[in-house]
Amino acid sequence: MERLGTGIGWRPEIADAVERMPGIDWVEVVAENVCPGHLPESLRRLRERGVTVIPHGVSLGLGGAERPDAGRLAALAERVEALGAPLVTEHIAFVRAGGPLTASPRLEAGHLLPVPRTRDALDVLCENIRIAQDALPVPLAVENIAALISWPGEEMTEGQFLYDLADRTGVRLLIDVANLHTNHVNRAEDPAKALAELPLEALAYVHVAGGFERDGVWHDSHAHPVPQPVLDILTDLASRVSPPGVLLERDENFPEPGELEGELRAIRDAVEKGGGAAHGGTGHAASSERSAGAPTEAARQRLALAQTALLSALVAGTPAPEGFDRVRLGVQARALAGKRADVVAKVAPELPLILGAGYRPAFLAYAQGSPMTDGYRRDALTFAEHLLLGRAPTDARTRRQVREWWLERSGPAPRSRKPAVRLARATRKVLLRR
Repeated sequence: MERLGTGIGWRPEIADAVERMPGIDWVEVVAENVCPGHLPESLRRLRERGVTVIPHGVSLGLGGAERPDAGRLAALAERVEALGAPLVTEHIAFVRAGGPLTASPRLEAGHLLPVPRTRDALDVLCENIRIAQDALPVPLAVENIAALISWPGEEMTEGQFLYDLADRTGVRLLIDVANLHTNHVNRAEDPAKALAELPLEALAYVHVAGGFERDGVWHDSHAHPVPQPVLDILTDLASRVSPPGVLLERDENFPEPGELEGELRAIRDAVEKGGGAAHGGTGHAASSERSAGAPTEAARQRLALAQTALLSALVAGTPAPEGFDRVRLGVQARALAGKRADVVAKVAPELPLILGAGYRPAFLAYAQGSPMTDGYRRDALTFAEHLLLGRAPTDARTRRQVREWWLERSGPAPRSRKPAVRLARATRKVLLRR
């Protein structure tokens, strides 16, 4: 595996700071946020300096019951080519459920949700990864995720699940040590045991990030400083294998550049403290007799029904599936609704400006009965429609602004602000009323 060194997640908000930071060997960019034909100038300059740029996908849903969407795979491959990346990464997660396999409406989580560690889920994931590998022009690495909830009746530990996944597909692993810490707090999983079981010879690189604890639950926020327990797990990993690359993730609440540079120094120190062992992985897993063949359609349907029931409980208010912790499901449901509100505020920043302090409570009330079905931009439009069809906001001026915003964005093309065009539009409305 290519040696990457020390990197940081590139985000537009810190683009200038990243360009000036000393010791940045590579950056990672959220793949869905990059337009292949219009790369940000900052990324262009970094590439010209020889800085490696790796696209990190968040929407494939490789752990879902359906096979990966060909259009999403083609879009990801296009970004790999545009960035000249030696590697592309995604997550071991599902992000949507429902649809033809369950004869039910399709639901979007807007978030990475955990895959059950079962034989059915492993068989489906392996085939999905093989499909992705065939469609992508460079090697694929997949990341372990953080989770607030646990599936009942799991048949493997995380280490065993990942070991078999790598063994059966040859996929590389992106290990997020912050996610190991999250699962330690939220699911009582021992990070040292997970590391001992992992096939560390398959390691592509490592993620490090911060979070916060509230009421005994760890939230993987990517918006807080990296805590010492996460650095300790990184040191443990580095004592077992020399990580090809280590990257600091920060997605919001960005501090001053000096603070980010301090976190990068702490990361380098943690790796050095571990010794950066040059030997291969020491992972091992319990022996297994499961088949490496393709999953049956029945296995896909069983997984689809289970994932749809869980996602429906989280975003549509249906009863919790049997065996799940209802309190934790409530925490996860509120976190998903809050994230929806935050992301919609970013993709449609005019709505919080129009609604002011009423934006968030109005959106959370909408989210309770309106699951996301087609991404955040569609979600913003549907929220505006919900407001216009309901009784809020009651202020006439605010309702008019929401209506104008919706009309401007809901049609096939933006509404022109030219006086002649607006006059023609008004005249057409008058004629249609006759």
